[in-house]
Parts: sequence; structure tokens; C-alpha cells
Amino acid sequence: MTYPPNAPAAQATAQATAQATAQATASAPARPGTVPAQPSAASAGGPPAGRGAWAVGRERLREAATTEPGRLQILGAVLALLVVAFGAVTALEVTDRGSAADDVVSRSQPLSADAAAVYRSLADADTTAASGFLAGTLEPADSRERYAADIATAARLLVKAAANTGGPSESAREITTLNEQLPRYTGLIERARAANRQGLPLGGAYLRYANQQMTGELLPAAERLYAAETRRLQEDDDAARTWPFLSLGLGLLALAVLAWAQRRNYARTHRVFNQGLLAATAASLVVLVWLLAAHTVARAELNNARAHGQESLQLLNQARISSLTARANENLAVVSRGSVLTEDGKSDKYEADYTASMTALTTALASARELADDDAGRSPVDEAASRTGEWQKRHKAARAEDEAGNFEGALSRIVGAKETTGQSFDQVDAALERALAHEQAEFTRSAADARDALAALPLGAAALGILGAAGAVLGINRRLSEYR
Repeated sequence: MTYPPNAPAAQATAQATAQATAQATASAPARPGTVPAQPSAASAGGPPAGRGAWAVGRERLREAATTEPGRLQILGAVLALLVVAFGAVTALEVTDRGSAADDVVSRSQPLSADAAAVYRSLADADTTAASGFLAGTLEPADSRERYAADIATAARLLVKAAANTGGPSESAREITTLNEQLPRYTGLIERARAANRQGLPLGGAYLRYANQQMTGELLPAAERLYAAETRRLQEDDDAARTWPFLSLGLGLLALAVLAWAQRRNYARTHRVFNQGLLAATAASLVVLVWLLAAHTVARAELNNARAHGQESLQLLNQARISSLTARANENLAVVSRGSVLTEDGKSDKYEADYTASMTALTTALASARELADDDAGRSPVDEAASRTGEWQKRHKAARAEDEAGNFEGALSRIVGAKETTGQSFDQVDAALERALAHEQAEFTRSAADARDALAALPLGAAALGILGAAGAVLGINRRLSEYR
């Protein structure tokens, strides 16, 4: 716009007119049907148009990071979070491993031992039934009592195993098989006894049928049950010894960030120590060292339990099962009198099975002696090995009598209380029972020590984590107070 020569006066008049018009427009009421103008988001102090709370929070965090108090607040939050996370994760991981170690002591190993006891009870019942049959038409009372005790023990342990086996599993299937087959076996034994009391040859046939039921159905199911429970024991043992890598990583990270924060503090204030940050560092270091020490001790004890307990128990159980199997086959060889042959038809089946069982027995005893770590463990194993050698000599003499046609002479060397193979078997079994009791105590002690090494750590880690986080926050707040 151009103004006439008196431009200054005209320009002033125009500006005054524009200001009056603007004031009148602002004060004039809105016409009906129109929407009053709203103040912009920027003029109202709210978030800019098109930006949400997340964007605004990020913007404010960026602005806070540009000032020293803001950076200190962020650092304090990060330190507290790291220390608390370290304590919480350590508590969770150690609780998990402690629970696995407790399962080894109180669930897995006892169930494995019970499964082995089921096998031993069934095998001993079969052996005792055959021995009682050989004694004559009137079975000795102690033989009947031992047989009844074996069957009762097997039934009781099966009930216990079923109660501790949750849901469908391999163990549950084998327990069902054993519960179904055991009454059939005892029924066959009672028929054999009834026929034997009447002097009928049919008694020997029923006894062989019962033995086939035992060796073909019951003992394989018991062996599979033992294998399943042993695998579960190994799984719990592996879970208990696994290193808590997440806890260790968080602990090292927390210590590294705390060290950096204290170095930063020293660079800006020239103060050597910040008591709060120093307390947080000490708490984190204690948890980390405690974690390393406790888990190292637990692993060492679990290794000891496995090497000198679990493996020894497996070998001794194998030895005892082999001795029972050998005794049952020895008795049945006399009962059958050569009527049951091997598949090639060249030799007595029960005698061949006896030889194989005795070989397995001597091999297991030799391996168990190598694993025995003290005289208390070696002594019963040595006695079992010595009695086994004596048993083999007596068996050889009995076979010589039998092959010479002297059945009564062979029988007198197998059944009886003195200088018989039965006496040797009882001595081997008693020595193996003492060896098993010793190794069981060794295993339980080592596994319990492993569990106890981890017992107090979860609570201690959680408490120290909270104390460390509080120390970090107090240390940062002390620096923040210098800006107020």
C-alpha cells in the first residue's frame, strides 16, 4: 500500500483502526450456530497434535538426559532395577535347582530304590517257592513265611510307587502290568503247592509255568520300572547341577554398571566413595560369590553322590538280582531234571541261565569293588565275592552228583542249612544287603549336603537384592541433594 505525502499520520490512523477492529472481533459474541475457536494444543501446553503420551514421555526423558540431575535419576533407576533383577533371578533359579536336589533326596532316588526292591522281592519269591518245592511234599514253614513276606513287600511297594507316580507315564504302565500279573503268578504257585502236597508230578509243571510267568512278564516289567525311575533320578540330578547362567550374567552386569557409576561419580566430584553405591556393590558381590560357592559345593556333592552312591547302588542291585536269578535257575534245574533244553536242544536251559547269571554276578561285584571308596564299602563286597566263589564250587559238586544219577545226593548239596548252595546264596545275599545299605547312606548324605548348600541362598539373594537396590537409590539421591 502507498501513502500520500502525509504518510506518517495516515499510517498511524490505519494501525489504530486495525487494532480496534481486532478487539471488537475478539469481544463480540459468537453468532448462533457457530463453534467458538479452540486454543491450539501448543498454546494450551498439551502434547502437539498427532503425538501420544509415549512420544511425550520420550521427549521429556530426552530433555531430562540433557541435565545432570536428570541423568542421575535415570542412572539410579537403572542401578536399582539391575540389582533387584539380579537378586530375584538368583532366588528363582536357585529355588528351582534346590527343588531338583530335594527331589533327588526325597523322591527320585527312593522311588528308584523301591523299584529295585520290587524286582528283588519278586525274584526272591520265585527262588523261595522253588526251594520250598524241592524240600518235599511238606514245605518248611520258614520258606512259606519268606515267600509270603516277599509277595507282601512287592505289593506294598507297588502301591507306594503308584501313589507317587502322577498321571499316565511309563512307570504307571509297568505298575499296572505288575498288579495284573502278580495274582496270576501267586495262583500258579498255590496250584503247584497243592499238587506237590499230593505227590503229583503236575506240581513241577505248575512251578515251571509260574517261573515262566515270573521271568517272562513280572521281572521284565519290574526291570522296566526300575529303568524308568532311574532315568527320572538322572533327570532330577542333571537339573540340580545345571549352572545358573542367567543369574551369573546379571550379577556380572550389575557389578560392571555399579563400578562405572562410581567411576563416573569420582570423575565429577573427586569423591572416592559413595556409601550408597558402595553398599549396593558389596551386596551384589556377596550374592554373586555366594551363588558361585553354593553351586560349586552342590555340584561337588552331587558328583560324589553319583560316583560313590548312585553308580554303586546300580551295580549292587544288578549283582543282587543276578544272584537271585542264579539261585532260581539252580533250583529249577533240579526240579525239571533236564526236561527243559536250550533252543539248540544241546543243554539244560536252567543250567545255562544259571551260568550266565553267575557271570553277571561276578562282573558286577568286581565293578562295585572298584567304586567302593572306603573299607566299610569294600568289606561286604569282598565277602560277597568270596561266598560267590564258594557257591560255584558247591554247585559244581551238586551237578556232578546229578549227572551221576544220584538225585538225592545232588538235592542234599542244594537244599539245606549247612554246606549247601542255598547257604552260600543266603550269605551272598546278606553281604549284598549290607553293601547296599552302606552305599544308600553314602548317597543320601551327599545328596542332602548338596540340597542344604542351596537352601538359604534364595532368601538371602532376595534380601540382599532389595538392600542393594535401596543403597543404589540412596547413593544417587545424595548426589541429587547437591543440586537442590
